[in-house]
Amino acid sequence: QVRFVESGGGLVQPGGSLRLSCAASRFTFRTYVMSWYRQAPGKERELVASITSGGTTYYQDSMKGRFTISRDDAKNTVALQMNSLKPEDTAVYYCVANRSSITYWGRGTQVTVSS
Repeated sequence: QVRFVESGGGLVQPGGSLRLSCAASRFTFRTYVMSWYRQAPGKERELVASITSGGTTYYQDSMKGRFTISRDDAKNTVALQMNSLKPEDTAVYYCVANRSSITYWGRGTQVTVSS
């Protein structure tokens, strides 16, 4: 069974930083686009950032300059460094792998930005 385990979430003050990590078992990242999505209660799920197998990255405008996505295919991990966090960043963050019609989702990790 493919399993993604997200970690690194928690409570942080506005302006603080967190680093999320996604580790996979029984799965190889190499050929997949890896992404982080997030969903806040009562709001639509949204894409935060993506990174292709070739290392090309994409960020939603509100995250540009604050978030950085990276991948280490040798270790089957993907990370999201989050800086200058804002209360509106509060959400459950999900690790997602995608290739054509195949998509895998992690369980998610809670990020709460509050004073």
